[in-house]
Amino acid sequence: MAASILQRCLSPVQTFTKCVNYRLIARRCLLSPAYTDPAVWEQRSRDAQDLAQLATLMDRTYERKFPVSSLVIARFIDNLSSKEEVDQAQYYLYKFRHSPNCWYLRDWTVHSWIRHCLKYGARDKALYTLKNKVQFGLFPDDFTFNLLIDSFIKDKDFKGACSLVEEVMLQESFERVSTQILSLYALSQYLATKPELSLQEERSVGASLMLAGLKQENSAGFSARLLGLALIGKVELTRGIHAVFHEMPLIWTSGYLGRALAVMDAVCDFRDVKLSEEVLDHVEKILQDLSAISDGQNVTDAPLEEEDELETQKLPEYINRFKELKERLVSLDKMDSRSLESLVSALTQQTLVACEDADISEYQRTVNDWETERRQLIQRERETKEKNQKECLSKQ
Repeated sequence: MAASILQRCLSPVQTFTKCVNYRLIARRCLLSPAYTDPAVWEQRSRDAQDLAQLATLMDRTYERKFPVSSLVIARFIDNLSSKEEVDQAQYYLYKFRHSPNCWYLRDWTVHSWIRHCLKYGARDKALYTLKNKVQFGLFPDDFTFNLLIDSFIKDKDFKGACSLVEEVMLQESFERVSTQILSLYALSQYLATKPELSLQEERSVGASLMLAGLKQENSAGFSARLLGLALIGKVELTRGIHAVFHEMPLIWTSGYLGRALAVMDAVCDFRDVKLSEEVLDHVEKILQDLSAISDGQNVTDAPLEEEDELETQKLPEYINRFKELKERLVSLDKMDSRSLESLVSALTQQTLVACEDADISEYQRTVNDWETERRQLIQRERETKEKNQKECLSKQ
């Protein structure tokens, strides 16, 4: 009797605990405060400088047709203290990019720029300079990309996050597992909003999905690969293979729809992996849309090249093969009722925490290496100034 009463009393508490734990897990699907904490970065030895003096120095240097050193632009970025100064720094980053020293922009300067943009509410400036990398020459490392993508995701700006993931894809920077997961999370959340994508956007999203999911040997990774390859295949059959690989890190060989079907075939033989039913429906819709194009012509009126015509003629074969593979997946119980968004969210909760410790440790080592390199440059700068002073005195 007492046990029964105790069980009834504890039942609401257990239910509440489960709800609390679920909410904590749902909230903890992105980077932790320890990952985004700027303490490691801000504990570096500071080289306090007057921005006005640095700006004057750079202006005079450029007027005299001399190059500004990487240390000067680094000091300018490191001493930013407001959003207005961030706006000013964008101009000097542009000037440095178009100077003879443009190849010597330091990695820590790029990281510092992104940190200051996040700190002073100028995230749009960070995104703009990254999207216009030719004009600003900013190529962040994976950790810096993670901080910026996470910031967009936490503000539910999934379109902005996907713009950043596109930059990661173009730089082929999916080496970190954390970057792969954050990218897949941003992409799946954005696609869940059912956006109207142009062919150009489908190509970018498709390439990002495919490359981000390429190293994930799980249901989320294979589903992302399948959808990504199908989206690229749609662009290939409507605009031709040259429209696919132009300015993209993709192979030049035709047959992206065939590669999508190869993913389905591989899952049939892959243990403990399923494909999202929603993704399969999306692929089927792509094939139906392609089939509906009259006479096998592309969306534009421009004629396709011979290799593209041959690929277009394979469409009926692809459609039949898709139906066969889908039936096989059903018979093998290889279809997951969850959406790509749900699969990636589950993967994020399971995996992201385990990635963080390694990333943070590596970041601490990287910051130390940056500091060592910075001190060496300062020492070299000091020695050069002393040498120049001695030469001037000897001439006098």
